[in-house]
Amino acid sequence: MSIVRVLIVDDFRPWQTFVIQELAQQPDVWVVGLASDGLEAILKADELQPDLILLDVSLPNLSGIEAAREIRKRVPKAKILMLSSHSDTELMRAAFSAGAEGYVLKWDAGAALLMAIQAVLLGKHFRSPSLIKLDGLDWP
Repeated sequence: MSIVRVLIVDDFRPWQTFVIQELAQQPDVWVVGLASDGLEAILKADELQPDLILLDVSLPNLSGIEAAREIRKRVPKAKILMLSSHSDTELMRAAFSAGAEGYVLKWDAGAALLMAIQAVLLGKHFRSPSLIKLDGLDWP
């Protein structure tokens, strides 16, 4: 597998550290940048052209969903994996509609983050195991 360049976007520093530690176990994954709000996410995505963006839904200045829409326009090749503590179906619909290929609940990340990354990099959609049982949600 070739090197996967990752941009991590979250405004909670301990969460960024957790994700960096999880990704450090993967020799073919490089964290190329960090951002802590939606506007910075757009600028860094445009500048760094990452392969994968791990994007929090709730961000200051511009939500992750709004940022995803703009990132999709500027960096269409990047895969977007939304990370969130929100299991609200409307937010999930909005995330996929904005161009996300996956949605992982933060409390599932320990077990599901690497699986989610592999899935979206292979062009598949992914959702947290905790979300599979939600009724009334049309998944891509």
